[in-house]
Formats: sequence, structure tokens, C-alpha cells
Amino acid sequence: MNLLTAKEIRKSFTDRELFSGIDFSIEEQDKTGVVGVNGTGKSTLLRILAGVEEPDEGEVVKGNRVYVRYLPQNPEFPEGITLYDYVVTANRTEDNEWSIAGEGKEILNLMGFENENEVIDHLSGGQKKMAALAAALTAPCDILLLDEPTNHLNSEMILWLEQALIRRKGALVMVTHDRYFLDRVCNRIVEIHRGKLYQYQTNFEGYLEAKTRREEQEQAAYRKNRNILRIELEWMRRGARARSTKQKAHIQRYEALKGATKAPVQDQKVEMNTVSSRLGKKTLELSGITKSYGQETLISDFGYAFRKKDRIGFVGPNGCGKTTMMKIIMGLEEPDRGEVIKGPTVKIGYFSQENEYLDPGQKVIDYIRDTAEYVQTEDGSISASMMLERFLFDGALQHSLIGKLSGGEKRRLYLLKVLMEAPNVLLLDEPTNDLDIQTLAILEDYLESFPGILIMVSHDRYFLDKTASRLFAFEGNGILRQYEGGYSDYLEARQQEEKAKDLSEPEKKTLSGKTEKVKTAKLKFTWQEQKDYETIELEIEEIENEISGLEKKIERAATDFVELNRLTQEKEAKEKLLEKKMERYLYLSDLADQIAGQG
Repeated sequence: MNLLTAKEIRKSFTDRELFSGIDFSIEEQDKTGVVGVNGTGKSTLLRILAGVEEPDEGEVVKGNRVYVRYLPQNPEFPEGITLYDYVVTANRTEDNEWSIAGEGKEILNLMGFENENEVIDHLSGGQKKMAALAAALTAPCDILLLDEPTNHLNSEMILWLEQALIRRKGALVMVTHDRYFLDRVCNRIVEIHRGKLYQYQTNFEGYLEAKTRREEQEQAAYRKNRNILRIELEWMRRGARARSTKQKAHIQRYEALKGATKAPVQDQKVEMNTVSSRLGKKTLELSGITKSYGQETLISDFGYAFRKKDRIGFVGPNGCGKTTMMKIIMGLEEPDRGEVIKGPTVKIGYFSQENEYLDPGQKVIDYIRDTAEYVQTEDGSISASMMLERFLFDGALQHSLIGKLSGGEKRRLYLLKVLMEAPNVLLLDEPTNDLDIQTLAILEDYLESFPGILIMVSHDRYFLDKTASRLFAFEGNGILRQYEGGYSDYLEARQQEEKAKDLSEPEKKTLSGKTEKVKTAKLKFTWQEQKDYETIELEIEEIENEISGLEKKIERAATDFVELNRLTQEKEAKEKLLEKKMERYLYLSDLADQIAGQG
């Protein structure tokens, strides 16, 4: 069932056209992700669909009794309104009168709000965004429009929201940079690119594959037309022997090809050649860092000596102290105890969660030139103007006023300025907020080759998986715990810890408030576990021998492509089986140790 249709939509801002002649429709079961480079009009499209902004041309037709709820990037609130009134009272209808209070209170509680009567004016920016999200999720609607819903949410809340949107009935359209989120929630991706709209009936991974195929087809069609045009051009240069109907048709075909054969415009790349200063042997060390606010201890006696090329991430719930840690490292806040020891060559670049003040009356090029006119990269000396071009700021945009940029473009400009300072220790506090997916992908590639120390705070699971090699998790009462790997590795380690806790002897509180031990049965192998434990080492040895034999066969079949392909696939299957057996072996060995430790 069609809920909403946008026809022939065009929208411009001053001298800049965002899109023209685009069509967009929303069906009942659509869960649509809108993607595109910052400044292409993603948020504007959502505002037009929501009816809070009018297109320059075209129309939006909404079905009868179709209700739309819109969550902007920066929501506004009536002065003096409480959380309860904003989330519950404002969304109460005759149909949900008996359920809305319970639903609203449950969501507020899940988001960490303990006092539902608190005035929203008193909340932080992140808390206000969560309050607006709670209201949007509670509101009865047919179409839910979300603009960057994961900004300011911690990782646990993002996982909760992900599942809530997957289960939710009704249409969804959202703008987000969170790639795992897009992939798991959406069944349709819409890309705004150079004023056009491309639609893909798939999730984010499928979109990447389909877009690659489309661009390859465009390139193939261009090459084919170029070859035909070259032949036609040679014919034209020889001159038509006669102006017959046949020859005239030939000339007309040449003219048509000449006008139509243009190279497909490729995506601009945010090329970020490594810009950094030399880092000496003595780098950066945190010694006994302790920080409290009132009765709450955020960091307690934390120490760590950073090594060259360290990729360190800090994770934890909102308000736990991650940004405080970054500010202490940067020297913007003093610890209660402990010290930050910096080597003589350390040069810190700080990409903060909130942009520094950007003068709306200053030109883009002047803002970057204030930092450096030229920088040294692997490619040699590069001017501020050239670096801006690599960050998608073309000649016209470079001489535009900063006040005319979108929020994402300002964020990208601020990132460029930080990198132009040539740091060798890079602090990134929520770097993925408001950056488009293309910029994030190139930033991640850049960070792989960054020769200095990288320290980051992020709730973006994909970003941490690609960039971090070690995480420190804030676990309450000032305790930071070290985990190896990226976010998925951290999550798996936490899950294993939870399983181990479930196996240990728990405590429970009775209704009277007394704590008593719960009698737990002794650990023991199940019948299948006992059988596996007795045979698994032999099975692993057999698989390893089979893999060794396949490797020898592969060497002998080097010239037989068909046999080589079959053997390679068989070897890969055996290696996957070996990996599973090893995981099972580790689990059973650990369980055997726990059983032995009982008595």
C-alpha cells in the first residue's frame, strides 16, 4: 500500500541546486535508509517529506489518514515542558489512552531517565536528543522519519534501537551514517548523488554491490560509445561522398553521439594523504589519573603508556567519563590526581565532539589558510586549496561563506583543519557524528596509514572494528578495563564473561531485601560434551593432516585451473571446520578446568 508519493521534486539553496526532478514513494513495509555525501540534501528531503519545508517545484501527496512523525537532527522543545508531558501527554490519543503511559515510561527508563518529571531545559544536548527519540518512538504514526537517530546514543542504546526498529510495524525513512545499523534495519537504500536519486531494494551491503555494478555498466557503456564515436569521427573527417538520405542519417548519428557521449562522473574521493609530524621515542603516558565530579568517580587511578601506532578506543555509556578523559589528555581539564606526561615531540590534534566556533562570515579557504597555506604530505607540498578539493570543496565552495555550509560540511571542514595541523597524536571524540559514509570510509583508510598514535571515543561499532586494536571500557566506579581488538571482539568477550557469571554461584535478593545464596548445582559435562571432549583432539589432528594433504595437491595442480579451484574450495571448507573445532575445544577445555576446580 502506497502511503506517500513525492513527484518531480526540485530544491535549491541560493545558487546551489540540491536535486531536481526526483520521484520518491513510501510503501507500508519500507524501511528506507537515505545516503549521500554531506550537503547533497538528505536532511532537506526528510523535511520535505515531513511537510515542514516546501519544495521549489513538485508536490508531495500523502494518503488519507496517513500520519507522519519526524525527528530532526536538532530537535526543539517547548520551554518548561517535562519529559512525561513531552513523551506521554503529547502523544496520548483515544486509541492509546491506556497503554501510552506504560510505553513512554518504559522507553524513558531504558534510556536512563530516572525522573520523568524533569524539565527538558535542564538536560544535556545528548539527553535532549534521546528525549526526542523517545517521543518519536512512542508516537502513533504510519511513517517515521529519523534524521541521524544514533547520534549521541551509546552502543547499548544503539543495539536496543536497532532491534526496536526491526520489530516496528509501519514505514521508516532515516538518514544515518551507522553502517551496521543501515545493514540490519533497512530493506531499501536511496542514494542522493549529484542531484539525482538512485533506489536499491536491498540492505546496505547489497546497495554497495549494486552501486558498484551500476558504475561499471556506466563505464562500459561510455567506452563502447567512445569507440563508435571514434569510427564516426574518422568517417566525418574523410568527408561524405554524397548528401544522400543514408549519408545524412550517418551525420545525424554522429551529432547525436557527439552530444551524448560524456564520461560518467565518478564519485569524488576524500583523499587524505598522511599529514603528520615526527614522533620521538618518548610519546605519551597517563599516570595514576583520577577524576571525580561531586560524589561520582569517573576515572580512578588509571595509567597507560602509549606506544607508537597505538590504536586505542574508549567505550562506555553516556556520561561515564570518555570525553573527560580526552580533555584531560588534551590538557583542557586537570585530573584530581595523577599526571599526563608528554614527550618533547608530541603534537596533539583534537577533533572534538562539538565543532570549534566557525565564523559564518569567513570564507572556507580563509579558514584553512589560517592553519596553514601549505602542508607536507607523501606527495610533497600541497596547498590549502588543493587539500580542500580533496575534501570535496570545489573552487566555488571554497570561496563560499562558512555560514552557507550544511552541518556535515562544517564537520568535514573542521576535520580537515585538525589534520592540516600535522599532529602525531590524534584524538577523535565521536568523529562519525554528522560525517557522511563516503568520508568515513576514506577517513578509516587514512587512519590505517597514520604513523602516529590514534586515541578515539566512538559509539560507531563499524568504525571501531575498522580502526581500533585495543579498547578500554568504563565499567563504573572509575574502573577502566582493557580488551583486545575492535568493538565486535569486545562484545564477544563481554558475552563470554556473562556466560561465565551465569555458571558461577549467584546471589539473589528476597522481597524483604535480604541477600541470600542461591544453591547452584555442580558443573558437569553433558553427554554430548563428554563425548566431544574425549574425541576432539583426534578430530583436530585429522583435519590438520587433511589440510596438509590438500596443500600438496594444490602445488601439483598449479597448471590445472579447474582442479586447482576445486582443491582450493575444499581447503577453505576444511579450514573453516578446523576453526569451529578449535573454538569447541577451547570451550570444552575451559569447562573441564571449571569442573576440576569445583572440588
